[in-house]
Amino acid sequence: MDKPLILILCTGNSCRSHMAHGVLENALGDIAQIRSAGTRPAGYVHPKAIEVMREVGIDISDHQSRNLSEYLHSGARTVITVCGGANEDCPVFPGKVRRLHIGFDDPAKAAGSEDEVLGEFRRVRDEIRTVFGAFADGYRQGREDACI
Repeated sequence: MDKPLILILCTGNSCRSHMAHGVLENALGDIAQIRSAGTRPAGYVHPKAIEVMREVGIDISDHQSRNLSEYLHSGARTVITVCGGANEDCPVFPGKVRRLHIGFDDPAKAAGSEDEVLGEFRRVRDEIRTVFGAFADGYRQGREDACI
């Protein structure tokens, strides 16, 4: 039996969606497939997203920025948007798909010193870890929307 696919969408697929992807993949192990994509992919994973995830023991350095069109007919069971733009632009996926929106600030838009920008990436990372950690707990118990 195929593992259910959880797809995480963001506009650029460079920061938030990859951080959520890494958190869920780490938390759920092999009980689900986790993928991330963008409505207008940036073509790279932000180096600071990779850095702050590495700080908490999650390696997303091999992730790639992908277009959501790669997953339109993937049989995704759950689609989670993590930014307003992706939520607005998200197409209809065929079949029975649970769609959730959990918005986070875009750390790539942070301004200031290097420490201030990294601080913003860490803040968003920690919010994502809290929310997606709770989602993973509920998912394992068969309650995918328990934390939303």
